[in-house]
Amino acid sequence: MENNKPLKKWQQKLHEIIYEADTPAGKLFDVILFIVIIASIVFVMLESVRSIDIKYHNFLNIAEWVITILFTIEYIARIVSVKKPLKYITSFYGIIDLLATIPKYLSLIFIGSQHLVALRALRLMRIFRILKLVRFIGESNNFIIALKASRVRIFIFISFILILCTILGTIMYLIEDDSSGFTSIPESVYWAIVTLTTVGYGDIAPVTPFGQFIASLVMILGYAIIVIPTGIITSELVKDSIKSVQTNTQSCPNCSVEKHRDNAEFCYKCGHTLKHE
Repeated sequence: MENNKPLKKWQQKLHEIIYEADTPAGKLFDVILFIVIIASIVFVMLESVRSIDIKYHNFLNIAEWVITILFTIEYIARIVSVKKPLKYITSFYGIIDLLATIPKYLSLIFIGSQHLVALRALRLMRIFRILKLVRFIGESNNFIIALKASRVRIFIFISFILILCTILGTIMYLIEDDSSGFTSIPESVYWAIVTLTTVGYGDIAPVTPFGQFIASLVMILGYAIIVIPTGIITSELVKDSIKSVQTNTQSCPNCSVEKHRDNAEFCYKCGHTLKHE
C-alpha cells in the first residue's frame, strides 16, 4: 500500500544530506562516506595478506566492526528518510548496501567468514553513487545504442580477423616446425591471435628468418587493426550524439529517482515536489 504521508522535517533533512550532494552537509557526508569506503577496501585487502593479518588481526577486526556499524547506521538512515523504503531496499544500490553491510554479522554465525571478503569488496561499487557517476549511465546507454547500430560492421570485422588469423596460422604451421611450438594449425592460429592483438605471451615463437619476418608484419598489422573497432563505434556516437541535459544530484524523496534537471521543482517520474519547505 502506498504511503502518502509526508516526510517529517528531520526525515527531509536526513534525505537531503544522504541522497543529495548539492548542499554543504550533503558534500560533507559524501566525503566522509568516501573515506570510510576506501578505508574498508584497504582493510579488506590487508586482511587477505596472511602475514599482515596474523600481526594486526585484532586491529583489522575492530576496524571492520567500526566500519560495519557505520554502514549499518547509514543503511537504516537511508530507509527511514524515504517515503517508500521497500523501493530503496529492493533497488540495485539498496541490495549493494545490504550485501556490503551483512558479511561481518554473518561471520558471527558461520565459520570460515574469510569467504565473505568478496561481498565486502562490493563496497567499492558504492563509490559510483558517492561520485555521482550514475549520471553517466545515460552516456553508457548512448554507447550501447552505438554498439547495436554498428553490430553488423563489427561482426564483419571480427569475421575478417578470424579468417586472417586462420590463414596466418596455417602459413606459420607450414613454415615452422614442431620444435618452435607450431605443432598444429589450431596452435598456430592461437599464436596468430596472440600476436595480432599484441599480447605476445611468448610461449610460441618463430625461429626461422621467414617466420620471424611474417611475425613482424603481423605485429605491425596488429597495431593498425586494434583501432578499427574504436573508429566504427566512434562514428556512430558522433552520428547519433544527443545534446546532454544539465542534471543535478537531487533525489526524489518519494520514488528515489535521480538525475533531475537543474531548478526542477517536481519529480519527472512521480510528480512529487523536490523542494523541501
